[in-house]
Amino acid sequence: AIGPELTQYGVPNPLANPTLELHDGTGALIGSNDNWVATIIGGIITRDQVTDIRNSGYAPSNELESAIVATLPPGNYTAIVRGVNNTTGVALVEVYDFD
Repeated sequence: AIGPELTQYGVPNPLANPTLELHDGTGALIGSNDNWVATIIGGIITRDQVTDIRNSGYAPSNELESAIVATLPPGNYTAIVRGVNNTTGVALVEVYDFD
């Protein structure tokens, strides 16, 4: 979930501090992150992810942005981006397949 990084591309009103939630096809929360350099253990996230995010080649440039690395079975998923403390702004969600 990218927010602050968007400033360099001229995007107005970027979300200053995005959080990211990942939900499965039933709507259940299966993972979340706030500030990619600090892993939130729970659901599908069972260990620290900082090294995996760095090694992916897609680590956000700003520590306030959020990221999750997950191996998921085929299915439908929903990513929800929110601003910390109910702040608003423009954000970008990116999804990559690391085969």
